[in-house]
Amino acid sequence: MAMQTKTKDEVFEAIDKYNVRFVRIWFTDILGVPKSFAINPNELEGAFSEGMGFDGSSIEGFARIHESDMVAKPDPTTFQLIPWRQQENGVARMFCDIQNPDGSPYEGDPRNVLKKNLERIKDKGYSFLVGPELEFFYFKNECSTEVLDNGGYFDLTTADNASDLRRDTILALDSMGIDVEYSHHEVAPSQHEIDLRYKDALSMADTVMTYKITVKEIARRYGYHASFMPKPIFGQNGSGMHVHQSLFQGKRNVMFDAGDKYHLSDEGKYYIAGLLKHAPEITAVTNQWVNSYKRLVPGYEAPVYICWARRNRSALVRVPMYKPGKEAATRVEFRSPDPATNPYLAFSVMLAAGLAGIANKYDLPAPQEQDIYHMSDEERKKAGITSLPGSLNDAIQLTEGSKLIREALGEHVFKAFIANKKAEWDAYRINVTQWEMNRYLPLL
Repeated sequence: MAMQTKTKDEVFEAIDKYNVRFVRIWFTDILGVPKSFAINPNELEGAFSEGMGFDGSSIEGFARIHESDMVAKPDPTTFQLIPWRQQENGVARMFCDIQNPDGSPYEGDPRNVLKKNLERIKDKGYSFLVGPELEFFYFKNECSTEVLDNGGYFDLTTADNASDLRRDTILALDSMGIDVEYSHHEVAPSQHEIDLRYKDALSMADTVMTYKITVKEIARRYGYHASFMPKPIFGQNGSGMHVHQSLFQGKRNVMFDAGDKYHLSDEGKYYIAGLLKHAPEITAVTNQWVNSYKRLVPGYEAPVYICWARRNRSALVRVPMYKPGKEAATRVEFRSPDPATNPYLAFSVMLAAGLAGIANKYDLPAPQEQDIYHMSDEERKKAGITSLPGSLNDAIQLTEGSKLIREALGEHVFKAFIANKKAEWDAYRINVTQWEMNRYLPLL
């Protein structure tokens, strides 16, 4: 049952009402990998007032061993029952903020990184709203890519378990207060999408983490495995996370202008220009794995060309067509991120790129409404269309030299993230793959 707690007293009331026996404290490391520990409700009073201490030296991107003491402070507004647990002995969860022992925010906490970036727009009274579309695959188990169905885009797959999995996942999300706009089968076999109704960026980052855990847990109950791996099957479309985003000032959509031919305000145009200009350097964050770049190739619907459009889905940034009376729906869709990213960091760098466009009044090029995949290299060059980095190594080099990303992530997370990604690339490049063995061993 969905909660709407705001204070610790309301949390305690819910715990008594629903016989909650365990409270799981959730957070992520810098890569967005979920972390958790459980506490007895009797410990919650101390957790709210002082936090729960833990060793941060084993968490990726957190403290070194000689400075490892960390404190987890639960956020009472995120309290929800976990629907896949027994309700007679209830289990609930709360997201937490990671603090130093003196109570100050820990600079290595991704949730704190997003909070700090959102603070940058408060002086203008802005709020940053996002609505991501996460794609994923269902497989028979976690050791193979054997699919559950052979459906395609929007197919009605009634003869398999995929529809039941999606339905039960949506019911579980609904029970946790997460609004789903719609769901459907995606292009690839056994690939699905559940779209979330937009909300403020911090709540949505928490929601994305909850969403991914819920999708996986419901699949596990059926004996299957759900994967958010960007490109799990060779020759098929990968999974993306298109992120719709807008800036509001109170109830006013800052990106909307009724008198503009695109119905975009100057701020909206500058924001898009910022995303386009800084897209190469934010890509290592929005697409953070070696496997991410197996998806970002032409021919599989993933946007790799840096331009914007309204109807053209081969563009990196899309502005959905305006519908009269729907000013609040004016938004920017950034199409390159994948669902394996850390949402706290991804939302931070996208916002930073857009704000840089507004602050510096970047010029917005004309939209590209023709299919960019069918343009020749010369045609794209003439139109000024460049590409996203083609590998994690290329992306890391661009990110490492980016002042914008360093400021958006903060020095601690920036250095830890770069170090981790360099180590991942080194581990990948020295690996001898089966493709190399099949291609080169008989020949060389």
